[in-house]
Amino acid sequence: MGTPRRLGLMLLPWLVCDCLSLLLLLPSVESMCPEPCDCQLQQHLLCTNRGLRAVPKTADPQGILTYSLGGNFIANISAFDFHHLAGLQRLDLQYNRIRWLHPKAFERLTLLEELYLGNNQLVALAPGTLRPLAKLRILYMNANEIGRLSTASFTGLGSLVKLRLDGNALASLGEATFSGLPNLLYLHLESNHIRWLSRGAFTGLAKLRFLDLSGNQQSSLRHPETFGPLGSLSTLLLSGNSLQQLGGGLFQHLPSLAKLSLSGNRLAQLAPDAFAGLGALKELRLDGNLLSHLPATLLEPLRSLEALDLSRNVLAALHPAAFGPLPKLRELSLRDNALAVLPGELFTSSLALQHLELDGNAWSCDCRLRGLKRWLGTRHSQGRLLTVFVQCRLPPALAGKYLDYLQDAQLLPPDGTDCHSGASPSPSPPPATGQRPREQQWQLILAPEGIGGNSSRSPAQGGPRSLPSASTMRLLGVQEGPALGRGSGRAEPTPATSLPDQLGSSRPSLPLAGPAWPRRARKHHLASSAAGAPLVSDPCDFNKLFLCNLSVEAVSTSSVTVRWWVRPHRSPRLLGPVRFRLLFDRFGAAVKFQRFVYLAEWSEPAATLRELRPDTPYLVCVEGVLGGRVCPVAPRDHCVGLVTLPNGGTAGGPDQQLLTLVLLAVNALLLFVALAAWVSRLVRRKIQGRRQAAPVHVRQMYSTRRPLRSMGTGVSADFSGFQSHRPPRGAVACALSETDLIEFPCERFADSSSARRGDDHLLQQRFAD
Repeated sequence: MGTPRRLGLMLLPWLVCDCLSLLLLLPSVESMCPEPCDCQLQQHLLCTNRGLRAVPKTADPQGILTYSLGGNFIANISAFDFHHLAGLQRLDLQYNRIRWLHPKAFERLTLLEELYLGNNQLVALAPGTLRPLAKLRILYMNANEIGRLSTASFTGLGSLVKLRLDGNALASLGEATFSGLPNLLYLHLESNHIRWLSRGAFTGLAKLRFLDLSGNQQSSLRHPETFGPLGSLSTLLLSGNSLQQLGGGLFQHLPSLAKLSLSGNRLAQLAPDAFAGLGALKELRLDGNLLSHLPATLLEPLRSLEALDLSRNVLAALHPAAFGPLPKLRELSLRDNALAVLPGELFTSSLALQHLELDGNAWSCDCRLRGLKRWLGTRHSQGRLLTVFVQCRLPPALAGKYLDYLQDAQLLPPDGTDCHSGASPSPSPPPATGQRPREQQWQLILAPEGIGGNSSRSPAQGGPRSLPSASTMRLLGVQEGPALGRGSGRAEPTPATSLPDQLGSSRPSLPLAGPAWPRRARKHHLASSAAGAPLVSDPCDFNKLFLCNLSVEAVSTSSVTVRWWVRPHRSPRLLGPVRFRLLFDRFGAAVKFQRFVYLAEWSEPAATLRELRPDTPYLVCVEGVLGGRVCPVAPRDHCVGLVTLPNGGTAGGPDQQLLTLVLLAVNALLLFVALAAWVSRLVRRKIQGRRQAAPVHVRQMYSTRRPLRSMGTGVSADFSGFQSHRPPRGAVACALSETDLIEFPCERFADSSSARRGDDHLLQQRFAD
């Protein structure tokens, strides 16, 4: 009993010390972390979304650097809420209901660097409230209800870098509003109600780089002095205002401006010198305005421009030299305008153009677009601008067709005009030897075997000529007449009629045969000929019946060569020869086949795709283009998959598939050898076991059911009879009497060696009763 008592007396002082230390620590922990807050992060007091209506009280928390109070219901900030947080560096008060800040609320926060007051209900900012925050670098006051700012609002914030005032109720900016912010780099004033800017509103902001004035209510900007102090400005956003007028030379004091956005305004015209002084501008956004034309010299100062957006205007025409001064232009958007034609030389100087948008216009596919068609064809043949298409809206016969699918012969002069003002029509070549003039070709008498031109020979070669098929006549706007009689071997000649007027008044009348052209076959739109080559006028039939054997010839890290075979065929002369289009894209792409490659006419059925990514799977398909049309069904039957070689790989390197097969074969052989060794070992063990364990022969088993007797020295007659045919085994004798035991051979219990002769007595005792 004495020992435990002495041990308890020895531990008692230690327990008392622990309890006292816990009692001393509890007040400090409670003061460091108020009950509704979280203090798991070191030097961070997290009280976000706690339903607080006032700032929690803490007792001298010297280690706190970040204080988060966002998402609560705090309405006022008193002078003593942050009185003890002298070391605070980041204070978050966003998404509360703060309507009033005490002028001395931040008096002790001399080390504060970030202050977030956004999404509250502040109406005004008392002068001098932010004066003690000499080290403040980031200030968010966005999404409040501030309606007026004065020069004293930001006095003392000499270190401020970013200021957000967007989403307030500011209606104007007075003189020198931001003069106390000499180091400010980013200023957000978007989504206010600013209607008026004083000429000195941005005085003192010589280092400002980013200014956002979008989403306001300004109607005009005329004075260049407005942006005069902003010599370092690189981004100016004026979109979403109500601007109707820009003064000449408005931006002449912004030599470092790289991005200017004027989208979503009401600009109907621009002064020729509106962009003077913007030699470093790289991106200009003018989309969503009311511009109907551009002055010829408007873009001349923009030598460094790379992106120009003129979409969603009402542009009806562009000067041929409008984009001539823009040698670095890479992106141009002209979609959703009122353009009908474009001069062919409009983009000749835009050698760096990589992205062009022309859709959403009412294109008139006549001879004035021949220059644009040639320019697009040249770019497509180079593998550039492969997603640019010009879809015709006029004339009605070509509505819905794409310009690059049409032949020059289909781009006719518009009614009552010529092509001298635009792209001049290319003169048609004289007919070659053996060819008939166009008028005579249209006057050919229809034969029962059909007529057509061989698309596999050049136009200069002779050969049978063809009249257009029914689908081609509908494409050109010619009405189809009654079909030929089944029993008539030759069509009767009738007075020639002229094509409709939309084919062009400057061209001679093209007489037609009285009966209509032969109808297409009901299933495949084919017509047989005496020469054996079928006539095809439908691109789907061409892909299905005449295009075959697409294969890959050579593959490298960045290029691949494919080849296919084309069966003999003929196409109507007005549709021209069949062209080919290659569609290719990477496996797994969200939008399939965004890149096309068009082959020139009369080219061999082979193509090389370049600028591919190494070690990347691709899917390549080929289809025919006939008469400016393609099959609406994807060419699934004429596709091939391939994988480009990895970096450093060559076509002459080791075959990866063969190497894989060899490795698999070696592994299979090794597995077979191991299995054979295991089976042979198992069989050997079984054979050896059978040889070592000889069978035990039992002569007879019986029981006399008689009382047991002591074993004598003699040998029973039955057992001696069993041993009569065996040779003697030395002097050892199995002297066993008749008992109720089962008899076994003698050699089971006795060894033939002389070393075990002394075991007879032991055996007798073992089997004796």
